[in-house]
Amino acid sequence: MKKIFLVFTLSAVMATLSGQEESQTKAEPKPVRFTFGTGLLIDNQTIMSPFKGGLELEIHHRFSLIENIDNLFGIYGAANTRLGLNYGITDRLMVGAGTTKDYKLQDIQWKYLILRQMDDNSMPVSLSYYGNMVLDLREDAAFGPEASYRHIHRLSYFTQFILARKMTEKISLQIAPSVIYFNSVPRYSDTEGYKNFNFGLSAGGRVNFFRDHCLIFEYDQLLTKQELDVQPKPNLSIGWEIGTATHCFQLFVANYSQIINQRNLVFNTNDFSNGDYLAGFNITVRF
Repeated sequence: MKKIFLVFTLSAVMATLSGQEESQTKAEPKPVRFTFGTGLLIDNQTIMSPFKGGLELEIHHRFSLIENIDNLFGIYGAANTRLGLNYGITDRLMVGAGTTKDYKLQDIQWKYLILRQMDDNSMPVSLSYYGNMVLDLREDAAFGPEASYRHIHRLSYFTQFILARKMTEKISLQIAPSVIYFNSVPRYSDTEGYKNFNFGLSAGGRVNFFRDHCLIFEYDQLLTKQELDVQPKPNLSIGWEIGTATHCFQLFVANYSQIINQRNLVFNTNDFSNGDYLAGFNITVRF
């Protein structure tokens, strides 16, 4: 009887230890990291943002259209630039501000990570919400007749949801529907001009091909038809990215120069099918 009791006790102990070992070896799911190298995929936002307490300096530079040797293929032409700072309030919430040369644009922006892709696919995608508000500081005459001018005409707004997935260790893709609103847009007559309220769709990706070197690309399409004979052109860009722990450098060619999302989507007139391209670069510095 004692032998039977001893065998039963040892069996129960071994089963308990085995169960504990299995529960310990079963790893908890973790968020997928480094879906993109930075918060910028060229001009579009990604799901990435500074960590809590982190600060980012963004430098955007766009040369003029590539033409010929007379303007050194765009380098001697008029350039557009933006300087911005982003701050991580939490690991999920970012706020930022910036200034852009063309049209004297001052922007504030924010981004919140709603969903995180998990390594066990319990959550297969990441989802972020991004928005900005932009103030145009050109002279009053840029906003129509003096009699109808209001300070609020200087404001525009952009908001989008960014859906992204790290497909493999080397490939990440994203798609982002967007809503755009301008308090004031150019109107040439009662039946001709731009629309205040617009919808757009952006897509892009990143392919790592050697260590910290990546191919990056974007495509943006304005979905709202304007009351114009010639519609705004889609945006297309392709470039190269190299990153370190504290810096990210992107060099690319694109057919748009406005940097601010809503202006690129609604007012781009450069047709990539006609070879209307320019060179540009972004530098992101993390503190």
